[in-house]
Amino acid sequence: MTTRATKAGVAALVLVAAPAWAAAAAPCSDMDFDGLTYTVCKAHAGDDLRLYLNDSNGQLIGTPERLAAILPADKQVVFAMNAGMYHPDRKPVGLFVEDGAEEHKIVTSEGPGNFGLLPNGVFCIGDQLSVVESRAFAADPPSCRYATQSGPMLVIDGALHPKFLAEGTSTNIRNGVGVSPDGQTAWFAISDQPVTFHQFARFFRDDLGAKNALYLDGKVSRLTVPAQGREDLGLPMGPIVALIAPKTTAN
Repeated sequence: MTTRATKAGVAALVLVAAPAWAAAAAPCSDMDFDGLTYTVCKAHAGDDLRLYLNDSNGQLIGTPERLAAILPADKQVVFAMNAGMYHPDRKPVGLFVEDGAEEHKIVTSEGPGNFGLLPNGVFCIGDQLSVVESRAFAADPPSCRYATQSGPMLVIDGALHPKFLAEGTSTNIRNGVGVSPDGQTAWFAISDQPVTFHQFARFFRDDLGAKNALYLDGKVSRLTVPAQGREDLGLPMGPIVALIAPKTTAN
């Protein structure tokens, strides 16, 4: 089970450990919607936003801590989050593109579990940021430097996934990604308490304004924000999305 730093502990760590760049603009913030709270991290087109799976030796990276350890000495993790569903061996279930190379092919067939609850989708990092329904992606693939497939879609062209019920009772800690209509902003959100799919999808559409959003996972959902003292614990994961920035020093 994932454990999370308390907000009081986060605040204390920010005062002690935050690098100089974090004081100007914290990468992640708390948001309230319909009586529920979420932590939201924002990235923009042109930022150094990447997907990771294996290191240069083909070994699973697995954790944000190991990712931070293998980055060049002048780079740091701004935030990192699990980025798509994976098999027990941590290999992606669906499409995975890393630095322009397709590591796993797209899956467009219906199947078991949340991934197979069509429509599912692909988060693409290119000149713009996008979330695209998987069959539409397969029919006309956009140019992606990085891409990860997961499911189900939360929001499709402004509509909630048709299988989500307002009276649904299945809740979990959930994380996902949504994009702005202009493709310039991506919101990575994780719930601070168990939520239903319907509640989570409405947060992306009705609060963040995402017309397309993708579920990344549930029970394994984790977020790391070093400058804000957040480090969710858990087992090694498969795909990781991370915002990377140059290291800076305080004046």
